[in-house]
Amino acid sequence: MAPIPGSGLAKGLAVTLRTMTRKSVTAQYPDVQPDLPPRTRGVIGLFEENCTVCMLCARECPDWCIYIDSHKETVPAATPGGRERSRNVLDRFAIDFSLCMYCGICIEVCPFDALFWSPEFEYAETDIRDLTHERDKLREWMWTVPAPPALDPAAEEPKELAAARKTAEKLAAQQQPPATEAHADEQTRAAEQPTRPQGASRQQTDQPRQEGAE
Repeated sequence: MAPIPGSGLAKGLAVTLRTMTRKSVTAQYPDVQPDLPPRTRGVIGLFEENCTVCMLCARECPDWCIYIDSHKETVPAATPGGRERSRNVLDRFAIDFSLCMYCGICIEVCPFDALFWSPEFEYAETDIRDLTHERDKLREWMWTVPAPPALDPAAEEPKELAAARKTAEKLAAQQQPPATEAHADEQTRAAEQPTRPQGASRQQTDQPRQEGAE
């Protein structure tokens, strides 16, 4: 069946009329902050304590907008006769948001959870060179990161929590003082003795008394 001439125009005008009769809603920004979704991609916050300077985020960034500088420090041995170790110390962590395309690859590949999405979006600058933010500013944005959603009660326990719980239980069992052999023998004998009803035990204890009285 051929379409009726002008039907498309009528449909378009109907949508226009319906929209014209609706009440308009004006966002009162900046007096009223918008209610953003919890997973809004605003800026990237840095949790510096978790960063190990592995450079994985800088290598995987498709825009090469992450700049990291570090140096090595020697850590003395923890035990006598042990070997000294070296660790990386973070000197600079900066992100050029004039180049960043907000793909989130750096956050996904970080193996130590040092980068997080923040819903903060008010960081406009008049000079493009000021859009390169150093680690101090990235750390300030870290405290605007919303809390993660609660896990499903029926979900399986995460592997990290299960491993940590097993390790804690093993350490607690090792720290408990070992029981003496005598105490262990008493516990074994008490477990091997059969349990008797309370009435039967009273009858057995009362019987010798009656015989002695006669």
